[in-house]
Formats: sequence, structure tokens, C-alpha cells
Amino acid sequence: MNIGLIAHDSKKILMQNFCIAYRGILSKHNVYATATTGRLVEEVTNLNIHKYLAGHLGGEKQLGAQIESNDIDLVIFLRDPLTKKSHEPEVTTLFQLCDVHNIPLATNLATAELMIKALDRGDLDWRDLLK
Repeated sequence: MNIGLIAHDSKKILMQNFCIAYRGILSKHNVYATATTGRLVEEVTNLNIHKYLAGHLGGEKQLGAQIESNDIDLVIFLRDPLTKKSHEPEVTTLFQLCDVHNIPLATNLATAELMIKALDRGDLDWRDLLK
């Protein structure tokens, strides 16, 4: 399965720790991430991450294009809901695309852990039927 990872600046360490904890599961899948998030995750996990541009430079749009093409099966976006971002419209569009294309989306650590465990159990195998 193809997993998209994004983390706002204040959540990047949390994303690194999440990926360290679930490295075994993530290593069985293709992982895509915005530039800085992908680099930071690679550094601590040695996973091969397919990196987009930085989120605010178009990385979120690149991920959105893959979602529209049904090439992403799960998105984990650890976001900072308390700090307004200049690229907020792209974030909103990404959420809409996940809803329109029925892509599971986790926006905090609690849902990310539920989704990664569901992925490991095979609960998201239905996504293969859509391809």
C-alpha cells in the first residue's frame, strides 16, 4: 500500500517518533512524504521515503494529485490545528480530496496509531479492490 506522510513543523519530531515505533509496519509499504518530513523520517528510520517538494512549495499538491489518481491508500497528516498556516487552502483541499476519494486520513497521533495498526491487520486491504 502507498502511505502519505505530512507533518507541520511543530509535529515533525512526533512524526519521527511515530515512524520509529511503527518502522516494521511502514517498511512493508511504499511511503511518500513532503520534503522535510520525508528527510527527517529517513534519517531516524532508514526507510526509503519517496519525497515530494516541501508542503508549502507544492508537496501537498503533489500528494493531492496522487490521491486524485487513486495512488495513495492512507494519509497521516500530523498537523498543528492551533497555528494558522499560509498554505491553509492546500491543507483544506487535501482533506477534501481524501473525503471525495475515500482515502483514510489521520490528523493526530491517536488516529494515526489506529490506522497503522488497521493497516497491519489487513483492515485496509479493501483499497486494493479499488485499483
